[in-house]
Formats: sequence, structure tokens, C-alpha cells
Amino acid sequence: MSTAGLDRRTRRRQETIEEILEVAIELMETEGVAALSLSAVARRLGMQPPSLYQYFPSKMAIYDALFQRGAELVLAVQREAVATASEDEDVLERGLNAFCRWCLEHPVYSQLLFWRTIPGFEPSPAAFAPSMESVEDLRQHLQEAVDAGRLHPDAAGEEAIALFTSMTAGLLSQQIANQPDASFEDGRFIRLLPVVLEMFYQRYAPTRG
Repeated sequence: MSTAGLDRRTRRRQETIEEILEVAIELMETEGVAALSLSAVARRLGMQPPSLYQYFPSKMAIYDALFQRGAELVLAVQREAVATASEDEDVLERGLNAFCRWCLEHPVYSQLLFWRTIPGFEPSPAAFAPSMESVEDLRQHLQEAVDAGRLHPDAAGEEAIALFTSMTAGLLSQQIANQPDASFEDGRFIRLLPVVLEMFYQRYAPTRG
């Protein structure tokens, strides 16, 4: 988040919040997503645990802020990929590749965003809003493909969106679970992404039914 235009006190507070979130991500990478400790965050930052509550009232509040941050980041990555697509590129494929690449490069965020790894955690409406925007972007791209005659009208419906997200999330789950250190190019499971996309296209071919 940019701090330009903020007064010095507000800017310093925002910078501290960003530092807290960065440290939280680092600790989650080494200790596990669900094992985050406010005391450990405070120690890493050189502050007393009660001081941390001036910025986040609870551990769940940190998770919520990280959820929103991750959702905003991956949304921006997808939109940038689509915006820079050439005329002959498949917008759905380009956006999906950018999404999966980002998820593999940021496994902590991916666990927080797409798997229920933290007992009792539910993102707030504000934190979840960017994820809803991602779904609406997907719906728009599918509808554009329908309007162009490349997909059946059902492809922009709720069932199709559920299938599309389930198939891609399944590949990501397999990849992160079985080859967490593999790259987007080399991963055994993520390499099947074009196959999954082709299966979706066949399912919702214009002549379906």
C-alpha cells in the first residue's frame, strides 16, 4: 500500500502495519500458516506484545489483513496479464497461467486464500471483496467467449464457474502438496493446466447438447 500523501504519523503507522504483515508471512513460511504467534511477531519486530494490539487486536485480524492483501495481489496479477494479452492470445488461458504461477510462487498466501488451514478463520467482507472481483472477472471473460461463439452459453453460468475453479484449484493443490518447490514450468501437475482448460472447453463447446 502506498503511503504517499499521508501525514507523518499516519504514514509511520501504515509502514508499521506493513512490517507486521511482512514478518507474519515470513513466520508462516517457516512455522506453518496456522502456527502464527503474535508474540513471535512482536519479538521479531523488537516490540512488546501489547504494543502489537495497537495495530491488530487479534491474530485473526492479521490473517484477515493478509487475506485481503493476497487477494488484491493475485487480482492485480491476473488483470495485468489479461490487459497485456495480444489479440491472438486466449485471455482465459493467459489469466489462468498468471494466477497459477503467482499461487505457486506465494504458497503461504495460497493456503490462506484457497484452503481452510486456520480453524475458525473467516475473512471479513472487505477482505473477501477482491476474491469476488476475481470471480466476476472470470464470469466476464467466459461471457465474452460465449458472445464470440467460442463457448456454449452455459459456460458463463454458476455450474461452469464452479467447475472451472474446482479443476484449476485441484491442480494447484496437487502441485503444492506433492512438489512444493517445483516451478510453474517444471511442476508435474501444473503442466497439465492446458489439458484441464481443453477439457473445460470441450465440456462447454458451442455445439454442446
